[in-house]
Amino acid sequence: MQIRDSARLSYHYITEADADFLWELDQDELVMKFINGGKKSSKDDIQNIFVPRFQAYSNPAFGWGLWRVERQDNKESIGWILVRPFGFFTNAPESDNIELGWRFKRSSWGKGYATEAANAIKENLYDLGIDKFSAIANPDNTASINIMKKLGMSYSHELEYKDSVFQELVLVYTT
Repeated sequence: MQIRDSARLSYHYITEADADFLWELDQDELVMKFINGGKKSSKDDIQNIFVPRFQAYSNPAFGWGLWRVERQDNKESIGWILVRPFGFFTNAPESDNIELGWRFKRSSWGKGYATEAANAIKENLYDLGIDKFSAIANPDNTASINIMKKLGMSYSHELEYKDSVFQELVLVYTT
């Protein structure tokens, strides 16, 4: 699957070869604040935890995986969009409900890039017949919650999300 460029951004499927970019993005404590309390990822964490996790749900034909987001004007990679079945790492994954997630460099915050990117990927997934989307956020992560609302998602419920790596109370928004 290819993701068509949007107004300001282009999209590239992330593989293990992008590990340095993933590490670089995780070096800002504010970027990591609502993910793990602000702890920077080590290169070992990226290689041994993060890469195997996204490889587990990656399926390029369905668009599942991580999509690198790049500005068209200067070719700067500014973040990524996650696409996977909702609850993939739980006992009840939902292949008909696609989870969208995002992580962006702080320098790109407040410019609408995350919303533009998530919406572009969502629109491309509609072409594959996907029509149900969800996203989760820490209840204090108002920026992500605002993106969810801009994507046309509505609050659904609170969830104690738990898998082998993460455990956190999150808010779930759906289309």
